[in-house]
Amino acid sequence: MGADKLRSLMQEVLSPAGITINGDQPWDIRIKNERFYQRVLSDGSLGLGESYMDGWWECENLDDFFCRLLPTQPENKIKKNWKLLLHILNAVLFNRGCKSRAFRIGERHYDIGNELYKNMLDKRMVYSCAYWKDAESLDAAQEAKLDLICRKLDLQPGDKILDIGCGWGGFAKYAAEKYKVEVVGITVSKEQVEHGKELCKGLPVEIRLQDYRDISEKFNHIVSVGMFEHVCYKNYRTYMETVKQCLKDNGLFLLHTIGDIRSQVTTDPWFGKYIFPNSLIPSMKQISASIEGLFVMEDLHNFGADYDATLIAWFKNFDKNWDKLKERYDERFYRMWKYYLLSSAGAFRSRCVQVWQIVLSKKGVPGGYHSIR
Repeated sequence: MGADKLRSLMQEVLSPAGITINGDQPWDIRIKNERFYQRVLSDGSLGLGESYMDGWWECENLDDFFCRLLPTQPENKIKKNWKLLLHILNAVLFNRGCKSRAFRIGERHYDIGNELYKNMLDKRMVYSCAYWKDAESLDAAQEAKLDLICRKLDLQPGDKILDIGCGWGGFAKYAAEKYKVEVVGITVSKEQVEHGKELCKGLPVEIRLQDYRDISEKFNHIVSVGMFEHVCYKNYRTYMETVKQCLKDNGLFLLHTIGDIRSQVTTDPWFGKYIFPNSLIPSMKQISASIEGLFVMEDLHNFGADYDATLIAWFKNFDKNWDKLKERYDERFYRMWKYYLLSSAGAFRSRCVQVWQIVLSKKGVPGGYHSIR
């Protein structure tokens, strides 16, 4: 097929989003390699991301580009090829979140260097959506999110808390210091364990390299922030059964997760290959099915729009501090990470994906749960 025809087909995909090839708006794309059209029409989102990493196209505002593009569901306009079908088939046939694969996300994403995250995140190194309701800075918004979680769980001095997917220990340290609780944090990242142990030294906090399926103790409350996206749909029920087993009868479980407005069985191919292997954003239907008969849903809070501001703040920090990082990471990594952060910001801005905080109890809170915002 000729170059003009390929370009015409590509423009048909982009036009519903108001995006013009080589246009003059900040969300328009500028093509630097004519092979771009064939690559994207053949490989879909994987080809779009890889061609950006390779410098085949540019866009002044990637976040605006994706905010406009994603609601038009461009994947439905590009014929599904055998590579995508194989990707979906693999997700259906194999359990990508099985125990034997549990530590891969730590190795591939969270262990790529604490310096990267120190130069991108807030001072507490909290790697999840901040709460911007009354905050004007990233540090303040992340502290507000941590405090919101503590208040939703009604933490009391002496409580023992399980933090599933504890990251670098930011929540554990905050809860132990301000609410005088004990925390057991688990993660599949060796780098996070090392940092978390040092951060929480002297506090009643234990940070472990451990899979959630290996937990057997009892806790007053359980929290999981930004980890459920790595569980994958075939394991949702096992995850919830594990939480129920470890939660005391009068305890609360707070689940903080990104949420998809549609049920999927596999993640976006580009994100799965380069950013979050063996991951999946759950839908409300999938979460609901996983807790049926196990928990009472006491509260559901959606503040997904706040992730847009969080991701933009992360990118600004990453971009500002790139000179400190570029000796370790090359230019292709810079373009990959920029694409990851800004495409994600656009997705949340478009409201195609959400952030949910869900409070669950085993038997229902006597008299009812009072929602906290």
